[in-house]
Amino acid sequence: MRIHVVSDVHGRADALAGAADGADALVCLGDLILFVDYQDHGQGIFAELFGQENADRFIALRTAKRFAEAREFSRGLWASLGGEPWPHIERAVDRQYAELFAAMPSPAYLTYGNVDVPRMWAPHLREGHRVLDGETAEIGGLRFGFVGGGLRTEYRTPYELDDDAYAAKVEAVGAVDVLCTHIPPAVPELLYDTVARRFERGSEAVLDAIRRTQPRYALFGHVHQPLAARTRIGRTECVNVGHFRARGVPYVLTV
Repeated sequence: MRIHVVSDVHGRADALAGAADGADALVCLGDLILFVDYQDHGQGIFAELFGQENADRFIALRTAKRFAEAREFSRGLWASLGGEPWPHIERAVDRQYAELFAAMPSPAYLTYGNVDVPRMWAPHLREGHRVLDGETAEIGGLRFGFVGGGLRTEYRTPYELDDDAYAAKVEAVGAVDVLCTHIPPAVPELLYDTVARRFERGSEAVLDAIRRTQPRYALFGHVHQPLAARTRIGRTECVNVGHFRARGVPYVLTV
């Protein structure tokens, strides 16, 4: 059985439509939404609402880890729209989800990324789309486990969880043949982004589960330009499936 795996789609509906070509099923590890594009500052919801010049400033502050200034700057921009920011964000997110799920192949097994808004997926799901988070599914005779979302960071993205809540989902999945998560296990070379020049947060709970249960594969995304795209932990092949927005092609898993 041939399974195509994508992560960090970030708005690439055009490439997503063909992501399952030649495959028996698609697995999507989340981050469908493009809020801010660190490569092309003119793309994403923030630039759509406030223009590229303001996106340039916002990204520069966050890249410099001046998070308090970035939040203050963005608060002023949201205030200029009048009222609370969330209605403006929700409309833009809903438009992106409508386009992305219309392009999403079927059958597809999906979990959430840290920038996703889980409650907004349901209206857009089509037949053959199955969402799993802290749950398992049999695909091609193998047991796949799915853990969505990320851990708390200074970026305060929509689906970040406390460590205990995240670890509980990993525990609920248990022993599987293929462990699918949005964020990597807490292995430094898998967490360092060579372009952003920073470590992203990985999960100690996922690392512990890999060491204890030794799945055949641990698949993840989240780190767009990793120092190492893969490593082995015991018998487990740990693979960053790639930044789909940039590459436009899936990782191919044959089982």
